[in-house]
Amino acid sequence: MAYFTTGDGLSLYYEDHGDGPAVLCLAGLTRNSRDFDLLAPHLPDIRLIRMDYRGRGQSDHDPDHGNYNVMREAQDVVELLDHLELERVVTLGTSRGGLIAMALAATHRDRLAGVVLNDVGPVLAEDGLARILDYVGRRPTAKTHEQAAETMMIVLGQDFPGISRDVWLAQSRAQYRETGDGLELRYDPHLRDALIAQAETGETPDLWPLFDALEPLPVGVIRGANSDILDSMTVVQMEARHPGLITATVPDRGHVPFLDEPESLDVITRVIDAAT
Repeated sequence: MAYFTTGDGLSLYYEDHGDGPAVLCLAGLTRNSRDFDLLAPHLPDIRLIRMDYRGRGQSDHDPDHGNYNVMREAQDVVELLDHLELERVVTLGTSRGGLIAMALAATHRDRLAGVVLNDVGPVLAEDGLARILDYVGRRPTAKTHEQAAETMMIVLGQDFPGISRDVWLAQSRAQYRETGDGLELRYDPHLRDALIAQAETGETPDLWPLFDALEPLPVGVIRGANSDILDSMTVVQMEARHPGLITATVPDRGHVPFLDEPESLDVITRVIDAAT
């Protein structure tokens, strides 16, 4: 277990394993380093680095929930790279992690060797955002990991057909902590307050300039065929603005692909190869 201290004094957890080109994995909004457990065995010759954002996983919660925002989390990434004495890395960003990667392209592009965006882009579909806001910060009604896995199979099964119960059980264990009083979130519930406060400003940020900042880099986009966050027309627009974009749609996956799918692995390895 390894930690580093941010400029504002929080202790953030990270993992750093393997040798080879460095790939920094950035998880989804409420997720943590476990987001990449299914991917890791497929990249044996890679130095795989993962971090838990502030307020997630094994990292400190921030007493000011206003700091749960993409720009502050991007700064935390830069501070981790400085801590590891890494000049540049390929960055693999799942959902929120992809937004952070795009923010880094606009502010610290010299630290990026390449970027893979997992089911996220500069346009976020409103239905998907509403679904996310509905569950963030709320404890599950399930009392055990087994019950939560059964619920996931029912609720998510339409978008993720054929996924085994063992995978859903692993997802539950990654997202929740089992206690005598049921399941607890593995992130700060005040993340919900941060999202609501940001939404109440009424401002919809234009993310296209952040995506355009990726243009000089090798970039890949992975999309779940059943995604409610990244639609196919947005990917077409992304391809038009970044002619070298490497893209793939993963069948039988919603938001987000697990990254062990052949289509996902093809995009990831092609970006790594182009970046190194």
